[in-house]
Amino acid sequence: MRTTSLALVGLLAIATAQFAAAQKINAAGASFPDPIYEKWFSDYHKIHPDVQISYNPNGSGGGVKGVTDGTIDFGASDPPMSDTELAAVKGKLFHFPTVLGAVVPVYNIPGITQDLKFSGQTIAGIYLGKIAKWNDKAIAAENPGVKLPDEDIVAVHRTDNSGTTYVFTDFLSKVSPEWKSKIGFAKGVSWPSGLGGAQNQGVAGQVKNTPYSIGYVELIFAVQQKMAYGSVKNATGDFIKADIASVTEAAAATVKDMPEDFRFSITNATSKKAYPISSYTYLLIPATFQDQAKGKQIRLFLEWMLTEGQKSASSLDYAPLPASVVAKEKKQLAMLDASNMSNAKKK
Repeated sequence: MRTTSLALVGLLAIATAQFAAAQKINAAGASFPDPIYEKWFSDYHKIHPDVQISYNPNGSGGGVKGVTDGTIDFGASDPPMSDTELAAVKGKLFHFPTVLGAVVPVYNIPGITQDLKFSGQTIAGIYLGKIAKWNDKAIAAENPGVKLPDEDIVAVHRTDNSGTTYVFTDFLSKVSPEWKSKIGFAKGVSWPSGLGGAQNQGVAGQVKNTPYSIGYVELIFAVQQKMAYGSVKNATGDFIKADIASVTEAAAATVKDMPEDFRFSITNATSKKAYPISSYTYLLIPATFQDQAKGKQIRLFLEWMLTEGQKSASSLDYAPLPASVVAKEKKQLAMLDASNMSNAKKK
């Protein structure tokens, strides 16, 4: 009996030591990919209980600020960082695309059961305040046969610095000269009017609770909340509804133009079947880590994310990365290793 008790104590001590030694990694940023990131970090922890990645979906602006300030181990952002933002970071930073997603126009119109269609010009007109009624001729022309109500439109937007806003306004700037000149594109813009909500959840909540409203959220939030969302007119003049196939098509149509650092936009891709408000989303990874053990664990997670992790993307309505992009990212992983080895030698 005593031998058995001692053995149990020994096993408990080993388990406690392993738990205490678990590598804790802190990350923050985009809410756009939060559902898939939470799944990945949970799944990875089940396989590697010695690694615990905590993620705060505080928006792309939060991810950029965190890696710039050095308050998190790595960040996440839907738009790539600008040259100015990168210049403010101490040391080199790598962009790793993770999955592709879509920003969709969600709406709450009592009595309307049909899927609506929107051109970018119409969406811009709504958010500029020029299209104020649901039965406006611009919306009616794009939705023949739909009995649209004579009700005021309530436009809902993000209040935080948001990658979802960046992708949405990037598209509007490409299709509406007036939007480009008056509002432009950024993670945060000056909205002419409307209601605000924090993060994708906040916008989805405002739209669900506000009759005759329209908003923009990442596809997975519309699906999870069972919200109506419209088709959007693409660069070839076709109205396309967001799904894995149409987002994948946007990536396929633009992959040849992807630069070595992965920083570019795929909104309004020129392909008949491409959904026009599609985007990569990125992890922002420092080239070197003071804590070499932590750097190694992050590198191993990235390797898993590019292989096994991609298999679960479609289950949450994200499009997995094209094979050619994965191949390029694996080469970048080798550069990440080289940077950390060089840093270790300097010590």
